[in-house]
Amino acid sequence: MVIGFSDYDKYDGLGLAGLVRKKEVKPVELVEEAINRIEKLNPRLNAVVHKIYEQARHTAARDLPDGPFKGVPFLLKDLVAFYAGAPMCNGSRFFKDYVPDHDCELVKRLKSAGVIVVGKTNTPEFGVAFVTEPELFGPANNPWDLTRTTGGSSGGSAAAVAAHLVPMAHGNDGGGSIRVPSSCCGVFGLKPTRGRNPAGPDFGDMWRGLAGDHAITRSVRDSAALLDATAGPDIGAPYWAVPPERPFLEEVGTAPGKLRIAFTSQPFLGNYVAEDCIKGLEETVKLCQELGHEVVEDSPPVDRQAVARAFMTIICSETRATIRNAAELLDRKPSSKYFETLTWIMSLLGDKFSASDLSRAINSIQYVSRKVGVFFEKYDVLLTPTLSVLPIKTGESRVKGTQALLMNLFARFNAGGLIKRLAPMDTMIEEDFKFAPYTPLFNATGQPAMSVPLYWNDEGLPIGMQFAAKYGDEATLFRLAGQLEKARPWADRVPPVCADVIG
Repeated sequence: MVIGFSDYDKYDGLGLAGLVRKKEVKPVELVEEAINRIEKLNPRLNAVVHKIYEQARHTAARDLPDGPFKGVPFLLKDLVAFYAGAPMCNGSRFFKDYVPDHDCELVKRLKSAGVIVVGKTNTPEFGVAFVTEPELFGPANNPWDLTRTTGGSSGGSAAAVAAHLVPMAHGNDGGGSIRVPSSCCGVFGLKPTRGRNPAGPDFGDMWRGLAGDHAITRSVRDSAALLDATAGPDIGAPYWAVPPERPFLEEVGTAPGKLRIAFTSQPFLGNYVAEDCIKGLEETVKLCQELGHEVVEDSPPVDRQAVARAFMTIICSETRATIRNAAELLDRKPSSKYFETLTWIMSLLGDKFSASDLSRAINSIQYVSRKVGVFFEKYDVLLTPTLSVLPIKTGESRVKGTQALLMNLFARFNAGGLIKRLAPMDTMIEEDFKFAPYTPLFNATGQPAMSVPLYWNDEGLPIGMQFAAKYGDEATLFRLAGQLEKARPWADRVPPVCADVIG
């Protein structure tokens, strides 16, 4: 019988891989430890929705690629991460029982890096929500407070990393879906530059370039090393980010020099910021000043209504396209009974937007990118809170009462045209972005942005700080993140659920 590794959570991913190379621990021991932790904690967290234990054990017992994360347990988000032989539901009843017959390019590169996939994590249906509460699997629970959201859409991955089930996990980000749950769960999450990681062979890009893949980690260096292992164009990529001058891992230990950092508490898409988030921002500004950086209060010009409407148009159109593509893939006729009400309504709206509506939305996104690009000619980094409020209570974001009744009726009768004419679009947009009004801007511009766990409030809830850099400049973010991690370390902060079981 293979036993686990009791010191598992004292190491990050690179640390565990180092032990494997020195033959101080075996990959099978690490896999068993991860499985043991998932079995103990997941009934409370609901972070892992597909277990791939036997395949992981088989992989761990074979010769592994000599990558930077050789033998390290890993979790894939259950959204557009094609892994041959493992279910991929995308959080949706429509995809239930679907099993891909191939690996996507990102998964191939992850395997080459040496990681061993032990399961797939919870996500909202098609990743369209900032909370992880799919009807198919139920909500993921935050290890800092089980009554609160993990954020979304990579909520299961963030909860698993925060609770020390694995040192790192896959995520993707189309409006904040890596950064939002990283903030909610007190871990590190970086959204790379548009085109940095591959999307093939199943996608040219995702959500017209708004979305991309990477990971959620406990340490900065794991994020950098993993991006080194996966970055670069794949065959047929429509575009790609300029290659870095040197490995990102080398940037983590390099002094960033004196950076010119702008900061703002003014949300780009919403109109409210909680006092605790502002306090976290103020403390982070002081920290950056103490580290020798020039910090200036300033904000890029953003037409919030135009950006929000463009986002809604693109995401609704993409949701409709996703459902149509899925219908062909699964040879199944889509209807409202297979989808959550919000998803189906977004699909109905997407069906009513014209080609010119979509083209105008893309033009709006590109226009704001130009404006924000000019702003970053003056600054190296822009600092904001990641979220405008604390992690909300589970279920708090659900539509209720009369509005829920109307939505159900619209969905049942496929009343897309009526929704477009009667639904208060601006109100819908305001509701969607009030929780995370800072993150979507950098999906629009394609710039790299990260959530760094630098502040906890008096209740012990994590509040992440977002840093964004120029297009293609992950290097500056990794240098700064490494400096912040050293000055204000977070690795020793352990959430109560994790401590209850293994502390």
